[in-house]
Amino acid sequence: MSHYRSGKSSILQVLFKNLPPKQTFYLEPTMRVTKHAFDTVIPLEIWDCPGNITVDSIGAPLSDFSTIVFVIDIRDLYQQPVAKLVEFIVAAFQINPNINLEVFVHKAEKLQEDDKIENFRQIHERVMDRLADESPEYEQVPLNFHLTSVYDHSLQEAFSRVVHKLIDSLPYLEDLLNVFCSNTSSPKAFLFDTTSKLYVATDASPVDQATHTLCCDYLQMLNSFGPLYKSNADPDPRSSLVSLAPSPPLTTTPSLNAVPCTSAEILDTLNPPLSKSTKPVFYPSASTSLSPSHPGTTLTYHLVTPHLALLALLPTTVYEMRRGLVEWNVVWFREGVGEIWEVEKERSVGELV
Repeated sequence: MSHYRSGKSSILQVLFKNLPPKQTFYLEPTMRVTKHAFDTVIPLEIWDCPGNITVDSIGAPLSDFSTIVFVIDIRDLYQQPVAKLVEFIVAAFQINPNINLEVFVHKAEKLQEDDKIENFRQIHERVMDRLADESPEYEQVPLNFHLTSVYDHSLQEAFSRVVHKLIDSLPYLEDLLNVFCSNTSSPKAFLFDTTSKLYVATDASPVDQATHTLCCDYLQMLNSFGPLYKSNADPDPRSSLVSLAPSPPLTTTPSLNAVPCTSAEILDTLNPPLSKSTKPVFYPSASTSLSPSHPGTTLTYHLVTPHLALLALLPTTVYEMRRGLVEWNVVWFREGVGEIWEVEKERSVGELV
């Protein structure tokens, strides 16, 4: 939610509809509550609320929400959006003290670096001062501020951190990534949602903005060119794997296929029993050398589920000379993520019932 023309609809369209950022200027203002479904490790329902929304007119009790994301235009006059944000924070905190409260200070690309930091600081201070004026207890509200823009990957990083708080199985995914990095000498690995380019988990090492941007750009390139490629495998479903979704381009090295055709046990673990007319899922992989910007480093891509992909930085010597070890760890990582994915899916179905 946000005040008028703050950019919340642009955020959803860029993240989940692949709308080019330059076309967000032509989006119509949101006039009513619009619900968007987003399914990755867990299913999410995101409500896009109009600028005149209030606590009473939202159409559902705030206790039904696990997270509130409020968007503020960094160039706004601050008074009205800050007052509205404080109103929702107070109402939500009274009903559910454990609710996640996130503030996106948006459209950061409109200002120079110094002005951007100064406006961000002023918004943060004004919100905290207004909360303190309401009651001293609200000074301890866990409120998180993010500086975002649709023209770079700061938006993906901020929204990824929001999603992390909603994934109960996040520690297990992080453990799998830590084991993968340890076994393959990888300095950094991400588990990305391929559509939105949100990373749903990463290993224990700090997230470097340059590395995150590099992975997002590579994933975007694969998504753009993937539909141009298809498998040349035998059409016989017993001896081939065919993609059920547009696949990223494969590298020219045939040994990069992440799952051999004989790994029936892994496919059975990741997917429900297939009918005779349904073909198994094909898991493409790709890689690129980062020289000369990162000499001696290779960026790899392996599809893990139909919607999740493992992107990892690997020493080029390890990738070229110990490819089998890397692929073996990818297979085990895929199996672990598949089991977590199935458990989360079963639990979400049980909650709906």
